[in-house]
Amino acid sequence: MSENQTQSQSQSGASTVWQIVGRLITAAIVLAITAFFTPGFQISNIWALAAAAIVLTVIDYLIVKFTGLHASPFGKGFVGFVLSAVILYVTQYFVAGYTISWMAAIIGAIIYGVVDYFLPGEQQM
Repeated sequence: MSENQTQSQSQSGASTVWQIVGRLITAAIVLAITAFFTPGFQISNIWALAAAAIVLTVIDYLIVKFTGLHASPFGKGFVGFVLSAVILYVTQYFVAGYTISWMAAIIGAIIYGVVDYFLPGEQQM
């Protein structure tokens, strides 16, 4: 392998890491805004917020990997909306300090989608 190919691969690996970090930060911001505006949705501290952002990202990745469906309330219609609400709800079983009711998950999916739509980037829940 030439030196240029090795260098470009290492740069693409570094940019991939920064893309992942950027997506997690964006997910945490969107999640914090969603929790603030959604009654019945509570995140107790910054560590629960960070853990929830990681769990949401991992669950979405696994769903996309195995089914090809994106959990996005906008752009994927009813299926994306329901999937988004279910992911918000299920996350509470993996993260201490994160609580949400079914109704809050439905409202939260709408708010999450609206906030996510207005933030720059290709953030998907």
